[in-house]
Amino acid sequence: MPGGIALAGGDEFRPGCEIMDASLLEMSAPKAPSVLVIPTAAHDAPAKAAANGVRHFTRLGAQASELMVLDSDDANDEGLAGRIGGSTHVYFTGGSPQRLLTVLRGSLLLRRLREWLAQGGIVAGSSAGAMVMGSFLRLPRDGSWRAALDLCPGIAVLPHHEGSDPTAVSKGLAETAPKGVRILGIDARTCCVESPGGWRVVGVGRAVLYFNGEWRSYGHGEIIPRQGPPGVGY
Repeated sequence: MPGGIALAGGDEFRPGCEIMDASLLEMSAPKAPSVLVIPTAAHDAPAKAAANGVRHFTRLGAQASELMVLDSDDANDEGLAGRIGGSTHVYFTGGSPQRLLTVLRGSLLLRRLREWLAQGGIVAGSSAGAMVMGSFLRLPRDGSWRAALDLCPGIAVLPHHEGSDPTAVSKGLAETAPKGVRILGIDARTCCVESPGGWRVVGVGRAVLYFNGEWRSYGHGEIIPRQGPPGVGY
């Protein structure tokens, strides 16, 4: 199987996510999908977040279980990290991007994840889970930027993008964002799936590509290009 990455804009495991998550499960074909839900970012209620994910993916026909990586000790536990190899998908829930980044950075789990991804694994993240995968992320509390995990080189994610004014966002990013980074503003219950030539938008909302002071909005089934300008905003 080809493997890949999926970046979701938030509100994971709720009604309306079925379109994007069914598409996500199809990425493992011909293998039957087996999903590990990792709730590290959901620091207030990780058990609830994991249970919601397991229920959701089970309803969609996948084998699903939780991987309770809650702190740095867990992220460096060989037994927990080794479970990744038996799955087709790993799904990081939303919550605190700073917490998730701190726990994963430099960990055994991250090393195993990179190896498994190179061998055809599928990594998905929602909101905070998507934010940490890029080269940079913008912290919600103060808008500052910091280096992320770089699983998606040259990418940054702005989750929960529904209701945003792309013209205003583009202006702000031109003044503050790291240079040369392609920024994906992704609506809730919508994801960008790694595809040949770019990122395929799947779900009920839209995604906006911001790059070099320009922007363009993309809907379900459209491909966001990996290179070149986004075109005229609409």
